[in-house]
Amino acid sequence: MSNIRITKQFSFETGHALYGYDGKCKNVHGHSYKLSVTVIGSPITDRSNVKFGMVIDFTDLKKIVKEEIVDQFDHATVFNGTTPHVELANELITRGHHVILVDYQPTSENMVVDFSKRIINRLPEGIALFSLKLQETDSSFAEWYASDNVKSTL
Repeated sequence: MSNIRITKQFSFETGHALYGYDGKCKNVHGHSYKLSVTVIGSPITDRSNVKFGMVIDFTDLKKIVKEEIVDQFDHATVFNGTTPHVELANELITRGHHVILVDYQPTSENMVVDFSKRIINRLPEGIALFSLKLQETDSSFAEWYASDNVKSTL
């Protein structure tokens, strides 16, 4: 059976600041992120299965991505919790803001790596994450491909 890639797109609003950065992004600001999630697998061949002909039900993929990423990051502010930004984060938390502290600089590059791990851990057997595209503006995005992240056996 052929392998088929299935893609679902998501959008969410997230704020962040880049600690120590030498440009405007050192300030707290936000983006209207667009996330494209592509998985790969073979369509189900069991005619008695209600998902017959599907690699994965789009609804099932949506549930995974919403729970792991969209519901957590939408309208949140992300800070690197290993920098002095943790003080600002704690102040915002005491004022009732939704803040996520991560152990990395919250760039699109690092966020897409984090998202890949979250999704991979939830995919059913036989389905693999093929790629992610995290678009932070109309002209700027980071991409993650499984093929670029295969561990060497040497």
